[in-house]
Amino acid sequence: MYKPLFRLQAIGVLLMTVTLYSQTQAQKIVIAHRGASGYLPEHTLQAKAMAYAMGADYIEQDVVMTSDDQLIVLHDITLDRTTNVAEQFPNRIRDDGRFYAIDFTLDEIRQLKASEGFEIENGVKVQSFANRFPMGASSFSVPTLAEEIELIQGMNKSTGTDIGIYPEVKSPEFHREAGKDISTAVVKMLKAYGYTSKQDKVFLQTFSFDELKIIHDEILPAEGVELKLIQLIGGESSFPWMFEVDGMDRLASFADGIGPEKGLVILRESSKSNIEVTNLVTRAHAANIQVHPYTYRLDPGQLPGYADSFEELLELHYFRADVDGVFTDFPDRAVDFLRNRNR
Repeated sequence: MYKPLFRLQAIGVLLMTVTLYSQTQAQKIVIAHRGASGYLPEHTLQAKAMAYAMGADYIEQDVVMTSDDQLIVLHDITLDRTTNVAEQFPNRIRDDGRFYAIDFTLDEIRQLKASEGFEIENGVKVQSFANRFPMGASSFSVPTLAEEIELIQGMNKSTGTDIGIYPEVKSPEFHREAGKDISTAVVKMLKAYGYTSKQDKVFLQTFSFDELKIIHDEILPAEGVELKLIQLIGGESSFPWMFEVDGMDRLASFADGIGPEKGLVILRESSKSNIEVTNLVTRAHAANIQVHPYTYRLDPGQLPGYADSFEELLELHYFRADVDGVFTDFPDRAVDFLRNRNR
């Protein structure tokens, strides 16, 4: 006589489990690292449009400043790894052999051609990832932050979707030493384009905790906005206190999330028979901090030895380690992985 009730309870538990499972899946996000940079030159508008079409939830922008205080999207504070600046402006090289974006006006940077990243070996350009878009092919340029925001917001309007942005304030101490408050400039631009609350689809990130604190305590209040802030973490030696028992609780006073190098989530020494998940994600979640590790790549030599495939790597990080999102050069593969897993 109790079987129908038992069955209803069992069905209820099953439905609740499925619902919670689906919600967990839905919360996992894909962040296009420098756009669809596995397929097109990083941080070009073409790479961002491709990432958008692939279904990324957020698209990243690294932001640096020019000599005339314009904000451009460029991963390095130097121009020589991804442009032809050495050919265009050979006399603008510094004593360290580098060409710094901060030494050029926006008009000058618009004269440059962007390409796949490369290194100079014996005086010859050698593409960093040989299997990617051919270096020197087609025509690409360095965009401004405004151009990129307008591209993404324009596609949001034309497609009826809401893809977010994920800007990083690059080397804020370097800019401050040159008399440039890049963080305030970035926040002002985000505000001008309607990003003013934590409900908006934007994360603002930096590797500098000192700068993160300035943004949180001074710049955001001065501009009258609230934004989700992300502390990037390159290694345990960067901020040892963050890895202490109460480290994430202390960080939670300033940050909404962390962007750790993925080896801080699952140790690189892990083997297929011994996956060593650290306590970083657990501690972050206990402090109500999201975790978005970087960088997940398909290129030869980029897959950790403990994973047989890119999809297995994603499975381990998204679901065994329980990260909330990943930065990847190949957003289509992460989008497809989450979609297929949810079927």
